[in-house]
Amino acid sequence: MSEASMRVYSWNINGLRAAAKKGLLQWLNGCEGDVVCVQESRARPEQLTAEVRDPDGWHTHLVCAEKLGYSGVGVFSKARWDAVSSTLGEEKFDREGRVQDLRFGALRVVNVYFPNGSGPNRDHSRVRYKLKFYRKLFELLEPAKQAGERILVLGDFNTAHRQIDLARPKQNAKTSGFLMRERKELTRWQSAGWVDTWRHFEPRTKDRYTWWSQRFGIRAKNVGWRLDFVYASPGAMPFLQAAAIHDDVMGSDHCPVSVTLDRAILAP
Repeated sequence: MSEASMRVYSWNINGLRAAAKKGLLQWLNGCEGDVVCVQESRARPEQLTAEVRDPDGWHTHLVCAEKLGYSGVGVFSKARWDAVSSTLGEEKFDREGRVQDLRFGALRVVNVYFPNGSGPNRDHSRVRYKLKFYRKLFELLEPAKQAGERILVLGDFNTAHRQIDLARPKQNAKTSGFLMRERKELTRWQSAGWVDTWRHFEPRTKDRYTWWSQRFGIRAKNVGWRLDFVYASPGAMPFLQAAAIHDDVMGSDHCPVSVTLDRAILAP
């Protein structure tokens, strides 16, 4: 990667403490990332070793849920951000620790762990909350997007958008994560100008996924879902150089995704 470029990653690590034991820091130091956003961190700073909490060469920031061992997002960044926020302005959302809004010069990186629509009984009891969360974030970002700001919204969206985005669409038509009302929300974002960066480069590519069930053999058979995205605002798109799914990276039931950008995106 040239010095004129920068790379931003997103990865649902399925527990920061567990990921650290599986080689997260080694991967971090070899991934050529400038900003690495993680979701489902499920850890408070005091629960982490100093090495994980403050790794050499990285600035870190964690957002935690009120509930222990639940949700959470975090960032590892080579350069320190100019500003960071972790609120949507509503307690029912903020208490779950799902958003991290960072500014790096003229670039805004919004790291999000979108809610799952399935309730504790594997029903659809959280779908309403999930869709309200989507819409609240959309509304908060809309003025900035319309003003031409350079924004990336990235993370585990917990929804596969189209049939091409999961291995078994027919069998999952009534499963949260592929319900029509969830998919329509992603269509609404895209209709408003947000770009699914990986699909921008790979409009018809099949069999590329970012999440697999942990049931034995499922990942080896590539029976997966593409749930992890980097959405770019129209203002960020001129700086987009590449997007990737790193499905060779292990350590979680998700794999990392990334975008490569012209570093000029940081300049006013």
